Amino acid sequence: MQESRLKKKYKEEVRETLKKEFAYKNSMLIPALKKVTISMGLAEASKDKNAMQQIKKELALLSGQHPIETKAKKSIANFKSREGQVVGYKVTLRGKRMFDFVDRFINIVSPRVRDFRGYNRQCDGQGNYSLGLNDQQVFPELNLDDVVKVQGMNIAFVTSAKTDKECFRLLEELGMPFKKPVKSGEKNGTK
Repeated sequence: MQESRLKKKYKEEVRETLKKEFAYKNSMLIPALKKVTISMGLAEASKDKNAMQQIKKELALLSGQHPIETKAKKSIANFKSREGQVVGYKVTLRGKRMFDFVDRFINIVSPRVRDFRGYNRQCDGQGNYSLGLNDQQVFPELNLDDVVKVQGMNIAFVTSAKTDKECFRLLEELGMPFKKPVKSGEKNGTK
């Protein structure tokens, strides 16, 4: 089995860069990407079986593996949800599939996002990064004629980094397109 292009870049370039930047004494401390989780909520599609099957099929196409159902933990009348009702689907990617997905996401999907200026430069405080997309149609794996409903998704990048700075630098070195930092004295990108 051929090694992923992004994994090769991580082993040969990114690890060395991070080791020098953070002065790790032990190579096991160098942050690594552990897993990527993609989740889609159903909202009003949960009442339509065909829409649910379509969302499940689309998530399987863009991730390359079978999604699992996420169910409501308790009943909430305002949201019209019952305990045990399917409220979404999710996929957890690891290993080669994870690196292949991240590579496609960075190099193919991100440039296709409308009005894209980069992702926010903010991690979750524990060395992980999450982002949301409003439209699944940016993935080239999906046939646009088959898309019934525009559906958003959440993507979580789980790393072994201990701090947000390490996580951010890892993803930046892998090629994640983040927004440019605003320099002091500038307002809204203008001088």
